[in-house]
Amino acid sequence: MASEIRVPTLGESVTEATIGKWFKKIGDAVNADEPLLELETDKVTIEVPAPAAGTLSEIAAKDGETVGVGALLGSISAGGEKPAGKAEEPKAGPATKPEAVAQAAGASGASTTKEAAAKTAAIAGEGPVEKRDMPPAPSAAKLLAENNLSADQVTGSGKRGQVLKGDVLEAIAKGANAAPAVSAPAAPVSIPAAARAPSSPADEGREERVRMTKLRQTIARRLKEAQSSAAMLTTFNEVDMKAVMDLRSKYKDVFEKKHGVKLGFMGFFTKAVTHALKEIPAVNAEIDGTDIIYKNFAHIGVAVGTEKGLVVPVVRDADRMSIAEIEKEIGRLGLAARDGKLSVADMQGGTFTISNGGVYGSLMSTPILNAPQSGILGMHKIQDRPVVVGGQIVIRPMMYLALSYDHRIVDGKEAVTFLVRVKESLEDPERLVLDL
Repeated sequence: MASEIRVPTLGESVTEATIGKWFKKIGDAVNADEPLLELETDKVTIEVPAPAAGTLSEIAAKDGETVGVGALLGSISAGGEKPAGKAEEPKAGPATKPEAVAQAAGASGASTTKEAAAKTAAIAGEGPVEKRDMPPAPSAAKLLAENNLSADQVTGSGKRGQVLKGDVLEAIAKGANAAPAVSAPAAPVSIPAAARAPSSPADEGREERVRMTKLRQTIARRLKEAQSSAAMLTTFNEVDMKAVMDLRSKYKDVFEKKHGVKLGFMGFFTKAVTHALKEIPAVNAEIDGTDIIYKNFAHIGVAVGTEKGLVVPVVRDADRMSIAEIEKEIGRLGLAARDGKLSVADMQGGTFTISNGGVYGSLMSTPILNAPQSGILGMHKIQDRPVVVGGQIVIRPMMYLALSYDHRIVDGKEAVTFLVRVKESLEDPERLVLDL
């Protein structure tokens, strides 16, 4: 008896995934719980394990295809059963066509007459099933309905012309109308966005075209959406890191020995942010229609760069944690991110984000909001600079801080105050211990 391989539940708000690659091919032996394929969602990459031991007998969805939750990916036959792909195909001819048609008609009780006809035509040699257009992806269908659009108004970029969410967003951005108007013969034709100019013959052979991963496509879409939907503004300040660096230098060995984790800077910054969020709750809020949702908890997203792109795992209830607990959780999430083992739960529910471009040498930047959050703090490189302290010019390890915020929720005074509170906590870290 064959065991079906289906798309697992992908987590809250995730309804579809793209097949990154299959690790096995038809006819390969597999063990129970052995990874069979990789699914790319807009948040994480997930490996799908084998539900049972046996032989991979069918691959129903190939690399690059978009599939919904619960969709059939393939099947595993037990023991000595022959893979479906290895079965001898019936010879084409009048005598065998009726039997093949009957098999196609009975393949799925849920098939419509149109689908059955398509299968019949394919088996009879009148055209392959693969050429039939696919319905819009679930997220795309929802967006189409919300904007009173039909799939015919959007050009699909998915496999077999499937309309994806990004296609709908692009159509909306270009001004697709809910009801397509009939243009008069003399009316000017709207010109779509200019396509990429062709490369010169001398350069074309030295270029490489690589399909964007699902994660990279989502990163691009979400960043653009954040810029388009929020009234984003950035304010800057600088912090003298000497007190934190002295404290870290003094206690790092004892800290690591006791807690089993290194004492870094992220624990101090995360704690400083949670203190500031309590005083300025607007920076820990989001807009829902005409309402503002204030979060009375602090789930801090920590941006982590990986080979596949930027991911933002979340330290949940960071406001209730000690610096040691925060460092342990950040260490766990960072390792999972680099190994590609973050779960969907690790990525959900963030209320504020911290991005540390300083680890790459960035001196200053304007981070983009992680929608629907209303604030993101950018950390940067620590650099010795001359500053005036007590009327004297001294050299201090300085860091620029940048707070990007949604001006629809956060006023300028609140943004500046938030950043000043973070600065004060870092320049006098005893405040973090005393909860001041």
